[in-house]
Amino acid sequence: MTLQTTRRGFLKTATAGALVLGFGPQGLMAQGDDAAMLTPFVRVDPDGTVTAILKHFEMGQGTTTGLTTLIAEEMGMPMEAMQIAFAPSDPEVYNNLFFGKFQATGGSTAMANSWMQYRQAGAAAREMLLKAAAADWGVEPGTLTLSEGMIRGHGDPVPAGSYAAAAAGMPVPAEPRLKAPEEFVLIGKPGVKRKDTPGKINGTAQFAMDIHLDGQIVALVTRSPRMGAVVSGFDGAAAEAVPGVIKAEVLANGAGVAVLAESTWAAIRGRDALSVDWDLSAAETRGSDEVRAELLAAVAAPAEYNAAGAPEDAAGIEGAATVIERSFYFPLLAHAPMEPLTCTIRPDADGGVTLIDGAQMPTSPHTALAGLLGLPMEKIRVKTVYAGGSFGRRGNPAADYQVEAALAFAMTDRSRPVKLVWTREDDIRGGWYRPAFAHRVRVGITGDGDIAGWDHRIAGQSLMKGSIFEAAVVVDGVDGSSVEGVADTPYAIPGMYTGLTDTAKATSVLWWRSVGHTHTAYVMETMMDLAARAAGRDPLEFRLAHLPGDRPEQLRMAAVLKAAAEAAGWGSPAPGNSQGIAAHHSFGSFVAEVAEISGNASDGVKIEKVTAAVDCGLAINPDVVKAQIEGGIGYGLGAVMRNEITLEDGEVVQSNFPDYEPLRITDIGTIEVHVLASAEAPSGIGEPGVPPAGPALANAIAAGGELVTELPLAANGVAFA
Repeated sequence: MTLQTTRRGFLKTATAGALVLGFGPQGLMAQGDDAAMLTPFVRVDPDGTVTAILKHFEMGQGTTTGLTTLIAEEMGMPMEAMQIAFAPSDPEVYNNLFFGKFQATGGSTAMANSWMQYRQAGAAAREMLLKAAAADWGVEPGTLTLSEGMIRGHGDPVPAGSYAAAAAGMPVPAEPRLKAPEEFVLIGKPGVKRKDTPGKINGTAQFAMDIHLDGQIVALVTRSPRMGAVVSGFDGAAAEAVPGVIKAEVLANGAGVAVLAESTWAAIRGRDALSVDWDLSAAETRGSDEVRAELLAAVAAPAEYNAAGAPEDAAGIEGAATVIERSFYFPLLAHAPMEPLTCTIRPDADGGVTLIDGAQMPTSPHTALAGLLGLPMEKIRVKTVYAGGSFGRRGNPAADYQVEAALAFAMTDRSRPVKLVWTREDDIRGGWYRPAFAHRVRVGITGDGDIAGWDHRIAGQSLMKGSIFEAAVVVDGVDGSSVEGVADTPYAIPGMYTGLTDTAKATSVLWWRSVGHTHTAYVMETMMDLAARAAGRDPLEFRLAHLPGDRPEQLRMAAVLKAAAEAAGWGSPAPGNSQGIAAHHSFGSFVAEVAEISGNASDGVKIEKVTAAVDCGLAINPDVVKAQIEGGIGYGLGAVMRNEITLEDGEVVQSNFPDYEPLRITDIGTIEVHVLASAEAPSGIGEPGVPPAGPALANAIAAGGELVTELPLAANGVAFA
C-alpha cells in the first residue's frame, strides 16, 4: 500500500493536463510545475474533477466540507464534483494565517483564517478557465459563465475540465472577482452534504488507527506513572518471551520502555509482562487534594499579576448593600477522543521517512522527527489522514506521541514501518490534561440592584508559558488563556478587577476544547445569576442590562441571549421544571444556551432540553454549525456532570470510560440550535458551544437549590436521573 504523496510529487502529477492553483501566505498566486514553493489549493483535472487541497485536517469538525464549499462556490462547481486531499507539511505555504509560519488546525480558526484565501483561489480558477475557453471560442471572457461545472454562453455548455490544460498556461489574475453574497448558491445554504460522511459510513475513510502497512512493527510504551519520573531499570525477559514480541527497550529520553512486536496484541501482552523500575526523585508526589488546596489558597491571597484593572478598582464592594462571594474549583480533565492516539512512521526509498498521522499540527512532529532521526526537513514527509476526534489532544506542540513513534523507529534498523499505538488506558493516563483552576469572586450589589464592584481572582497552571506560543499570548506575565472570558468579558461591569496567580503543574497540561473558557464561562455566568438573584432581578434582564450596546460584541451577545430565551420560552418551563441561562463570547463567536431540567439535585436531575442560539458570523455550512454546537453542548455537559482526573501521590487514578464516563445518549432529551443570520466574516464554531453548557445546567439546578461551585457536579452533591 503506497500512501506517500510528496508536495513536489503532487505538483508534478497535478500539472499533467491539469490546472493547479494556489495562494502563498501573503495572497500571491502561482501555478504549474515551478510552483514547488507556493501553496496549491485547487486542482482541476481534465475530466472536470476539482480537488480542494486542505491545509486544515478533519477531526469531525467539518473542515473538509467548509473549505471545499468556499472553492466550489467561487468556481461554480457542484459539491458532488469536488474531491478533497489534505495538504502535505510545509509551514511556509500551508501555514495557519493566524499562527505565523506554523501549520496547524486549532483555536476554531480553520474557516476564519481561510475564508478569503480559499474563496480567492476558487475565483481565480474560475476566471482562468473562462479566459481559456474564451480564447478558444474567440469571444470575450465576460460573456461566459461557469456554473454546475459547465462553461456557458457560447453554443452548447462545455465541461470546465476541458480547458484545464489551457488554463494552466495562463497568467493568474491578481485580484479575481469574488461573488457577492446574493450570488451564493452554496455558502450559507442548508443541505450541503458533508464531504467526509460517505467515506466514514462505507469504511473507505482512513484514520490513523486504520493504517496497516506491509511488514509493519507495532510499538506500545510503558510511560512514567508520575510527571518527572524516569526509567531507572527494567526486566524485559518476560516481555520478549511473548510470541510476536521483537524486543523491549528504554526510550532514548528515559520517559518509558517501548515494546516492539509483530502485532498490536503481542505488543499489549508484552508490555503487560514488563517489569519497570522508576527513578521518582524528581517526580510529582502531590495528590488532587493538595493541588486543590494550593489553588484555593492562591485565590484567597493577593494575585501575582493584574490581568485587568487593579484591586482598588473594585473598592465599591466594601460599601455595597449586599456582597456575594464564592470560590470555585475545576479539576484536571482528559481529552478522551474516541480514537486513541496513534501514528505510523514509514521508511522511504530515498532514505527519508513519512509520518502517517491525524496531524493537527504538522509543523511540530515534522521538526521533531528531523532532529530525532537526524534527517533534513525535506526528507520528512507528513501524510495527514482523518482523526477520530481530538479536542486539543493531537495539537501538542511537544509532539509527544509522534516523538515516541520516532524513538521507537530509531530502535530498529529503519527498514520496516513502525506504528505506535495507544490504548484507551494510555489515553486517560497519558499525562496531558486541561489544567486545574480555582476562582474566587466577590461581587457587591447596591441597594438599587446594580453592581457596585467585581473582584475576580484566578489561579491555575499556565498553558502557554514555556510553549512556542508564549511570546504571542503572555503579556506582562499574564497568560491570556488563563483569564480569557473574564478579563475581556463583553459585559459592562463597573469596578471590575481580574487578578491571576500561576501555580506549579502537577501534570503536563494542554489546551482542551475551548481552552480557558472551559472554566471562566462557568464562573462568570453562574456569578451573573447569583448577582441577579441578589438584586431581585430576572437573570436574563440582568444580563441584558449589562450589555448596553456600546461595543459591537455587546450587541451580538444580547442578540443571542434574546434569541435563545425566546426559542426556549424563558420564564415558562414545563410544570415542575427549572431553567438556567448562560451566554459566552469565545473564538469570535457568541453563544447563548438555555437548559431546562426536571427533578432536583437530591432525587436526580434530568436534562430535558437545551436551546442554543449562535452568532458565528456568516455560517458557511449551517448544518455543520448546528452539529458543532450540538456536539459542544454534549461535550461540555458531560465534563461538568461527571468528569475529573484525580491524582494519588502524583499518579492518575482513572484509566478508562467506566471511571471517566462520557456523556450518554440518554443524558439529554433534546437539543435545539438556532443560527443567527450575520453579515460578519466567519468566526470559530468548533469550540464556542462548550463554555455556556455547564453554567446553563448549573443555573437550572440552582434555580431550585444551591449553586455547585466545585466540579464535577456528580461528585459534589448532584444526582442524575
